[in-house]
Amino acid sequence: MVLKMGKIPSLAEAQSLLETYNQEAFHLRHAAVVSGVMGYFAEEYDPERIEFWKAVGLLHDLDFEQFPEEHCIRERKILEEAGVDETLIHAVASHGWPHAPEKPELFMEKVLYAVDELTGLIGAVAIMRPSKSVGDLELKSVKKKFKTPAFAAGCSREVIAQGAEMLGWTLDELIERTILAMRSLMGALEI
Repeated sequence: MVLKMGKIPSLAEAQSLLETYNQEAFHLRHAAVVSGVMGYFAEEYDPERIEFWKAVGLLHDLDFEQFPEEHCIRERKILEEAGVDETLIHAVASHGWPHAPEKPELFMEKVLYAVDELTGLIGAVAIMRPSKSVGDLELKSVKKKFKTPAFAAGCSREVIAQGAEMLGWTLDELIERTILAMRSLMGALEI
């Protein structure tokens, strides 16, 4: 898919591009969850650009399934070749900092950096509950698992904590707000 140069893809275009490089249900679901969480925060902080925030969430791991060793590097090239606007490219590439050269600078980029790993941790905690849902998930349950490095070991606690710091939020505030964001997706997505 090639977009007009410097274009911000619609959600449908972003989904199509995502599905070009990702087929695994886990990756597609993670992209949808992060997109929804980004949309939730955009409603409060940038209501004129909700679709942009959601597209960033959808595309943030565009290259991970096919190119895990070049994550956040390869997606820059893919998105440039597709004619995607640099603001979106920088946003998705910066979520891999410090392993990728771009650092999150804008508030929206910092939100993505903070919630990407955290949504995975929260999702893992939720599926361990009898309800298998974020609907009744509490902060204390996530904090307990946050302190257990072997649980959902692929979710970097360092990145989550650093994301909270970048945003000027406490870790508790970031976790609580992300739980609420994920709850808002219930019904639209299986969470």
